[in-house]
Amino acid sequence: MKRIKIHDVNRKGDLAEYYAITWLWDKGFEVFKNCGCTGTVDLIAIDKDYNIKLIDVKTFGLDTRWNGTWTNVSTPRTKEQIEMGVCLLGYNPKSRKLRFVEHKI
Repeated sequence: MKRIKIHDVNRKGDLAEYYAITWLWDKGFEVFKNCGCTGTVDLIAIDKDYNIKLIDVKTFGLDTRWNGTWTNVSTPRTKEQIEMGVCLLGYNPKSRKLRFVEHKI
């Protein structure tokens, strides 16, 4: 049996999504996870007023250019995600905190 390393990029993404789900629950959302491992959306969140939020969870990386801050500089939304209104939800693996990324479009 192959042992899964905690540092495997897919495993890191899975952990970020599970933290995102519980974070969204704490904020009062109902959350539905993408059943596949690919796609433009990781999560669908619905608030108490039935507003739907399409979410792609991204793990922040350590950006050495800016005093070692955690930032998501390498993975902007795709054209398809922009057209669909997908929001990026950033996960900081060091602090385990999440925040919605502000989009310029």
